[in-house]
Amino acid sequence: MTLETKKSVFVELGKFLSQFSEGASAPKSDVLYNDIFFDDFENLIRLSQSHNGWYTPEQVYFSIQSWAEALTAENIDKWLSAYSFDSAQSGKTVALILAGNIPLVGFHDFLSVLITGNKALIKTSSNDQHLLPFLAKYLIAVDENLKDSITFVEGKLENFDAVIATGSNNTARYFEYYFKDKPSIIRKNRNSAAILTGKETNEELEALGEDIFRYFGLGCRNVSKLFIPKEYSFDAFFQAMFKYQDVIHYEKYANNYDYNKAVFLMSNFKLLDNGFLTLKEDSSYASPISSVFYEYYDNLEELKKRLQENADQIQCIVSSNLTANSIAFGETQKPQLWDYADNVDTITFLLTTK
Repeated sequence: MTLETKKSVFVELGKFLSQFSEGASAPKSDVLYNDIFFDDFENLIRLSQSHNGWYTPEQVYFSIQSWAEALTAENIDKWLSAYSFDSAQSGKTVALILAGNIPLVGFHDFLSVLITGNKALIKTSSNDQHLLPFLAKYLIAVDENLKDSITFVEGKLENFDAVIATGSNNTARYFEYYFKDKPSIIRKNRNSAAILTGKETNEELEALGEDIFRYFGLGCRNVSKLFIPKEYSFDAFFQAMFKYQDVIHYEKYANNYDYNKAVFLMSNFKLLDNGFLTLKEDSSYASPISSVFYEYYDNLEELKKRLQENADQIQCIVSSNLTANSIAFGETQKPQLWDYADNVDTITFLLTTK
């Protein structure tokens, strides 16, 4: 398959995904193989929560729409224009060990392996076993040449040339040992933070709520830590968060809220609480579900230096252009194709690894 052919296949997938949205899914006449796949995919979306309680239809539709917006010819061309495929080390079998914290979280790795002319040997998370295999079947229907490039395995991974693995800090140590003789990208825990000045508009703070609550806060791109100036008042923050109050009606989230709040209170921690989100002063970047940690800063330049030193713990920084490469409020869960997890360029790795 030529690069242009592979691009066109994923553009077709983007068109297919664009048909699905909460309460408004509808087939389009120019989309390939809707007679085979449309109804089954809609049913799979609605069944996702039975496979993983966190995969509510709202969250799955959001992920699908995000990928539909990303997989356009313009975006794919822009993404790949930065690379030379002339001397690409293609034809490798790349093992993918995928996470399952949010829907289709491993899709970018899957896409990257195939678009660079390699074969994907995929071990899905037990929390996300259905969405990606379904989309793989659609891709193969569009171009059957992909059939030999996509393999899903349930047992031991064998006969591969390189590996991309995502897990916790604990599993990462296992991965690093187990795959020590293979070229690899090993991803660990990361969290995202926001820098506030107290001058944010209500619209910006409401958008920050999207960064906090999307996927119930389970993603590495979710904001779990706030940096605030001395004498910061949380009044405007909590007023903006009120928009997301319905999250507490979701049982799994509510259970985490009750449990984590009880743990904090039993430990005599001082909390700020609005009935569905707790705020705790803490130096850690990783807060539990339903809670956000905060920390005061005196000097913005010193804070930026510290964040740079802690870059290996941080996925995204949200602010009003206060740091280099900061992300706008409300945009953390809408990464572009060229926004790489952990800032590790997957395409370069795949093109240059022998």
